[in-house]
Amino acid sequence: MDTRPKVIYLPDTMVSWPWPRTINPHYENFKAEVDASISDFKAQLSPESQVAFSECDTERLRISFDLLNSILFLEEYTTVEDGAVIKEIVDIVIDVLHNPHKIRPGGECVLGELVRQYWARAIQSASLSSQRHFLEAFTAYLQGVVGEALDRKQSHRRSFDDYLKLRRCTIGLKPCFFMCEMGMDLPDEVFYHPAIMDLIECITDLVLIDNDMISYNKEQAVGDEDHNMISIIMLELGLDISGAMAWAARYHAKVQKRFIDGRANVPSWGPSIDVLVEEYLEGIAMCPRANHSWCYEVQRYFSSRGLEIQQTGLVTLLPRHNREAVCK
Repeated sequence: MDTRPKVIYLPDTMVSWPWPRTINPHYENFKAEVDASISDFKAQLSPESQVAFSECDTERLRISFDLLNSILFLEEYTTVEDGAVIKEIVDIVIDVLHNPHKIRPGGECVLGELVRQYWARAIQSASLSSQRHFLEAFTAYLQGVVGEALDRKQSHRRSFDDYLKLRRCTIGLKPCFFMCEMGMDLPDEVFYHPAIMDLIECITDLVLIDNDMISYNKEQAVGDEDHNMISIIMLELGLDISGAMAWAARYHAKVQKRFIDGRANVPSWGPSIDVLVEEYLEGIAMCPRANHSWCYEVQRYFSSRGLEIQQTGLVTLLPRHNREAVCK
């Protein structure tokens, strides 16, 4: 007998985040263009996933659309496949990133050409330093995906600290920071400065905490909750679902404070660099709000009830059922 609560409460973690929800003024023009190009790939998603994709409201220009769509499709494909297939997909994508002008072989997974078109377009306007940082972050993301697949195969559940290390990769956020950096040339001594690295980690953690809280219901329903902070907190701290959600919300608030305090104490590298650092940090600071709004406004997690759930915080716990493939 299932003794779990019928309804769970999602705390509003972003109520005091200083960066409000905004929409790029060119969004509508680019969305139609990108939707049309994506449909040409004829990637096979489940009806539920296809609706979620079609309703996807991303907040960047064309290259941003392409990057986010690539990550979304990668997640859909790699979540349901076994380790060997995932490794094959990852190898294809890594080859694509290092050979963006190479014609992809016939019969290859459509993700190869999807990512190739994104990267071939991006490198036309991105600075060399931002390209290097992107390749580093995206490779770490792909390696994390392989690690998650291995955990899934072995039914391995990580400790909270170990999970955070992997989840900071699998959330796929750090590659997206490329969009905030591609028009500038940040020196490595600035980009890799401990103060900047800590702020990047804070934003990554804010997004992964929100994502795990919001996606928990969907993931537990298909038995895929081992790679989720809420499940790990429940097990490690002996909490029920509500207690774990409340704990995660408090942790989120601490990370918010760490970012805001850290941003106020970033060192100076001189006026010409400082203005770039400010622009970059302002850009990544918008990501937690964008992610939080996106999660409720698309149909990926709550079908058509996202905005209602965002207001009430009340989510009906889904019954457990068997995992089914969402794509081929």
